[in-house]
Amino acid sequence: MALRRVVSALRPGPARLAPLSTAPVTREQPAGPRAVPERREAEAARPPVPAVDFGNAQEAYRSRRSWELARSLLVLRLCASPALLARHEQLLLLTRRLLGQRLFDKLMKMTFYGQFVAGEDQESIQPLIQHNRAFGVGSILDYGVEEDLSPEEAERQEMESCTSAAEKEGSGASKREKQYQAHRAFGDRRDGVISARTYFYASEAKCDSHMETFLRCIEASGRAGEDGFSAIKLTALGRPQFLLQFSDVLTKWRRFFHQMAAEQGKAGLAAMDTRLEVAALQESVAKMGIASRTEIENWFTAETLGVSGTLDLLDWGSLIDSRTELSKHLVVPNMQTGQLEPLLSRFTQEEELQVTRMLQRMDVLAKKASEAGVRLMVDAEQTYFQPAISRLTLEMQRRFNVEKPLIFGTYQCYLKDAYDNVTLDVELARREGWCFGAKLVRGAYMAQERARAVEIGYEDPINPTYEATSAMYHRCLDYVLEELKHNSTAQVMVASHNEDTVRFTLRRMEELGLHPADRQVSFGQLLGMCDQISFPLGQAGFPVYKYVPYGPVMEVLPYLSRRALENSGVVKGALRERQLLWQELWRRLRTGSLFHRPA
Repeated sequence: MALRRVVSALRPGPARLAPLSTAPVTREQPAGPRAVPERREAEAARPPVPAVDFGNAQEAYRSRRSWELARSLLVLRLCASPALLARHEQLLLLTRRLLGQRLFDKLMKMTFYGQFVAGEDQESIQPLIQHNRAFGVGSILDYGVEEDLSPEEAERQEMESCTSAAEKEGSGASKREKQYQAHRAFGDRRDGVISARTYFYASEAKCDSHMETFLRCIEASGRAGEDGFSAIKLTALGRPQFLLQFSDVLTKWRRFFHQMAAEQGKAGLAAMDTRLEVAALQESVAKMGIASRTEIENWFTAETLGVSGTLDLLDWGSLIDSRTELSKHLVVPNMQTGQLEPLLSRFTQEEELQVTRMLQRMDVLAKKASEAGVRLMVDAEQTYFQPAISRLTLEMQRRFNVEKPLIFGTYQCYLKDAYDNVTLDVELARREGWCFGAKLVRGAYMAQERARAVEIGYEDPINPTYEATSAMYHRCLDYVLEELKHNSTAQVMVASHNEDTVRFTLRRMEELGLHPADRQVSFGQLLGMCDQISFPLGQAGFPVYKYVPYGPVMEVLPYLSRRALENSGVVKGALRERQLLWQELWRRLRTGSLFHRPA
């Protein structure tokens, strides 16, 4: 079946998984070439890390001309007006009618477009990229064009593309969890989302077009420098029905593990601390009648599981691969009916072909990134897609992160299970010997995810408060930074506009001896936002990147709408930014340097 073959389709050779349930490599005793025995000697020869002052407006805006500071003040002030934002789409339409297209484009380039978008095409954005680079700030390129679909059309496309042939016949929907079924009330995935681009599936040809766009971004990023990034979304590359079904499989399989753990009296432990006794597991599986006792004993042998007599969640996840006999028998108990149900769903021939095409597009992009020397960031998306996205990202990392991190996964720290996800993936990279690469974000879909969970009737996956999310972010970040201390090949991007999170990162880097020259820790912010964080970091020698969108004025209006809304949501940060902008502009007026030219 298609789902059972997915992970092996991405892996050209035999899996490199270490014997299951062998003792994990400890942090105190890193093994082989991934250790860093020379770190102390190298640190002695480095210059001290400069202090970073986020309150020094003169240094923060040294790269900006005075008219750019004035534009930032105007745009940020407009973004802070609730009345204006509530009617911004109507105002944009009215302004365009009054001015005409040509004058409207000029007005936008003088204001919102000029603030948040780099230019119309790959050539026009090069001066901004090179200018920022001269002040220590790199770029993450993204073609910001979005289809301007009506809510009705978006809903229609979503329902059509998220429903399988079996479900249309009425034979498949009931076998999947509510969370992983398409629901018309949430068909327009743009609703309530202000900081992430949304793709809707129209056809395989449209997915090919998205792939070509991503390829051009990778090429442009490669030309801009040697250490660039390019971001992709997997919902742009294939039919989302597959992501829903695969996510359903992975979630049920993990839940089954925790059910077995509860039977063995090990409920409530952290993911990496939960280990099943194999003998007891064999007994439970035999009672279910899945297979004969002999078959079950052959699944869990010393050859595959080591000699510990236990298996953890990573071991369990590997059993879903096609290389195990158990994968032919994968069933889970339905907690409502008490009946065993197949874990893997049937795909039609056309659906299997669509899955294959999606995997091929991912492979093309990863190979192109490798050739161009560009790191590829796979963006996180809604929780009903994310288990599949995370698993497919791991399969790409197994193939391409052999010598250094090329593929970066994204972890949304507003999720309750963020820490478990990070720790499991770090441990998997250790066991299999590939290079861990991650981007940590807070998350972009909170309002939508909460509403969907309440409406459909499943547990809210989001942390209950902003403070809980911040604590989760710092916990995940601290764990990854500890890994970087002992592992010179791992890398993390801290994608945050929160000054407290950035300060926490800098403090922990200093405590752990992580020097910016190692380029293991990088920072990311959006173009047009938080320059008072990005440029002081870059000028102090820390790797920092701006997320740089580009595209024609009319085609990036949906992106501009989200940026305006996002600025209104980050009230505290935006207020501080406006204060620093005023401070620097007033200093230039007082000192006669209003015509400051960045050098």
